[in-house]
Amino acid sequence: MSTTAKERDEVMARLARIGIAHEDARALRRISMTLRRWFELECGDGQGHIERDETTGKPRYHRDNHSYLDPHDPRAWSCIADRETGARLRLAKIMTHYPNLIPYIQTDPRGCALYLLTKEQAGTDAIDSIYSRGAAIY
Repeated sequence: MSTTAKERDEVMARLARIGIAHEDARALRRISMTLRRWFELECGDGQGHIERDETTGKPRYHRDNHSYLDPHDPRAWSCIADRETGARLRLAKIMTHYPNLIPYIQTDPRGCALYLLTKEQAGTDAIDSIYSRGAAIY
């Protein structure tokens, strides 16, 4: 999902309207793009996919078109940086400056990965059913 300059400007303006500082808005946009790409790779991109090791929790990348097609063959796997955890930690740090906002991470890679809702928008409803009321960050 590529965005145009107009769409980027709209996202930045939307975040400014809800009180997000420009530098934090830029960081939130990078976090959203990082998470979206991570979720795409968890589903697979035609070349390979990401899985977390069941015992260590560390992410690994499996090249699906590699000559070692057996998923149990350790040569088919490679260790990768855990960008998801880093992005979630950066998000949590930024959100401490905005206590009236609630972040929602959508793990479906077909759309936006990060939404921000005000507490008024969230109300008492379950956030996973009303997240689209908030500001989409793409």
